[in-house]
Amino acid sequence: MGTKERKTVRLTGTAILAALAVVFDYALKFSGLKIPFPWMPFLKFDFTGVPIVTAFLMFDLTSGTITTIVAVLGIIARSGDLVGGAMKGIAEVSTVTGLAGGRYLSRRLGLGAGPSRFLSYVTGVALRITIMSVWNLLVLPRYYGIPFNVAVGMMPLLALFNGMQGALTVVLGTLLHEAYVRRVPR
Repeated sequence: MGTKERKTVRLTGTAILAALAVVFDYALKFSGLKIPFPWMPFLKFDFTGVPIVTAFLMFDLTSGTITTIVAVLGIIARSGDLVGGAMKGIAEVSTVTGLAGGRYLSRRLGLGAGPSRFLSYVTGVALRITIMSVWNLLVLPRYYGIPFNVAVGMMPLLALFNGMQGALTVVLGTLLHEAYVRRVPR
């Protein structure tokens, strides 16, 4: 496959996965199938990040980021919540950025496939938890009016939620990518 064909496949694949992210968001929102986080029911588990991780794994960080931007625009168009949409985007970009960092670090350390994948997953989820903790400390008091000390007290549960959502996103995105690789020839 030539360079032009590879670029076309990458562009088309990114567009399809971005559309899938928007479809997941809308379908889960309007079907009522988003799963509330038990200790903070205003937080909901969803599958919007799965196509984002898949775009990263299939192509690169740029594709994952573009897929995230399209998903965020879909969330904002659906809900009108600029802050909530932006927070979702920051969470997903931090996850795929961590995956990319873990992949890079694995190559530098000369790790095998199994340890490399594990390091990438851990780095992706850890970066998501870290970035979202900082953003929550900034956004909760300023935008939602939650006192700073209360926001600090919420951090363990917010970190748990982001860890669980990040792990769900990474695992399902990887499974989708692996299913694609097994069925579609390069």
